[in-house]
Amino acid sequence: MHCRRFTLWALAALIAAAFTPLAHAAGGRYTLDGGTSAERLQVTLALDASSFNWDVVPGVVIVHVARGVDSQAAAGQIWLDADLLDAGRFSWAVVQHEYAHQVDFLALTDAQRAQLQPALGGVSWWGNGTAAHRDLTSERFADEIAWSYWTSHDNCLAPQNAADEGGQVPPSRFRALLASILPGSQGEVRTLAQLSGPGPAARIPRPRGFTSGNKRIQSVHR
Repeated sequence: MHCRRFTLWALAALIAAAFTPLAHAAGGRYTLDGGTSAERLQVTLALDASSFNWDVVPGVVIVHVARGVDSQAAAGQIWLDADLLDAGRFSWAVVQHEYAHQVDFLALTDAQRAQLQPALGGVSWWGNGTAAHRDLTSERFADEIAWSYWTSHDNCLAPQNAADEGGQVPPSRFRALLASILPGSQGEVRTLAQLSGPGPAARIPRPRGFTSGNKRIQSVHR
């Protein structure tokens, strides 16, 4: 009798957890708005694939999933293209990139940005609307987080050289630099297999119109 009551209680707890919109732990604290269950799962998988501790972002981030939108971020909110999420692992770096903007918006101070700027380079941190995407230090910062904490061949934002976005600072050096500036940013250490994934990037399904090379997804994230 006691075992049956415990089983029913545990089942009820599991059902309640399944319908809880708030994700947490190393994957950050966020609520998901829109999208299919499969698309929502890609958001969680993307954040959990990274060794970055997304919990350094204070508060709860609202992640909107909609078809045909440009993937982008504002303080406390992220918009992700459902078509991109349908591509599975190919989308993960973009999810990480947009959540990295939340680190910038909500966790960094101006003094910390000033410490990061010399290493990352760029014309200015935010820009004035005329600077190219690659010249914005804020974009370089987001790309560095997406690459340095998920150095997988499945990462569509992997820099091709040191001049490419996200390539200005080698991953190990960037992780050490950010750890010294933003304590608590280092999350769970992943094994090589977890970082690399099961197969080469060529096997990842690409949405139609996507290309490889620098700013290969410029049309879907910023």
